[in-house]
Amino acid sequence: MNKIYRNLIIITCLILFPQPNKAQSNQSLSDAVYYISEFVASEKFLKLKENHGDLELIDTIYTRALQYHNGDISEALLTLTFATLPFNKMPVHLPLLGTLDLHLPSVDENLFKKKIKNLPSAIYFDSPVSDFGDKDKVAHFFGNAFLGYNEGFFNLSKFMGIFVELFEASFEVGGGLDRRDILTNHLGEMFGKELNKNAGLMPSQIMKLYFLFYTTIPTN
Repeated sequence: MNKIYRNLIIITCLILFPQPNKAQSNQSLSDAVYYISEFVASEKFLKLKENHGDLELIDTIYTRALQYHNGDISEALLTLTFATLPFNKMPVHLPLLGTLDLHLPSVDENLFKKKIKNLPSAIYFDSPVSDFGDKDKVAHFFGNAFLGYNEGFFNLSKFMGIFVELFEASFEVGGGLDRRDILTNHLGEMFGKELNKNAGLMPSQIMKLYFLFYTTIPTN
């Protein structure tokens, strides 16, 4: 099966059905998410945080995912979509069935907490000054990058927007999508599309455009 369509099936299943255990078809994604989570939670990553900015750290995480997947950009972006999520499950409300817990590809609780603590949070000039900051924006960015990179293979321009709305609404993070979420989604999509032209592009090169987007996109 074409890997792009396999990934599409994985994401669709994750959105629609609960996954209490690792499915066989999802094993490789779970392994990759575990690998990246271990890296972000490691002492080595903490050392990097002492001397590097958060955008540089995002580049480092992206590079590590690329190395893990032997340069496969699509696989790396898919892995990072889930490895950088600051949540490991979300309640999904389905007609007739009620509320179901959707278990996302994640890691054990102890490692998950360490990863969340270390995730880059001060990625924009207006990132909230708090422990959480903009940690949720990293997954927004990579999720939309995955779709932007693979845009020519399937028509799902609104898919990640639906996914983001689901987990934002489920966890009441900021009361749903806000302007900064939407800007991040646009930047992620741009990054994915540009990777088709320049495979050496780094996330920070696009995320630095946030200020320009912020000042030019109308609020209404």
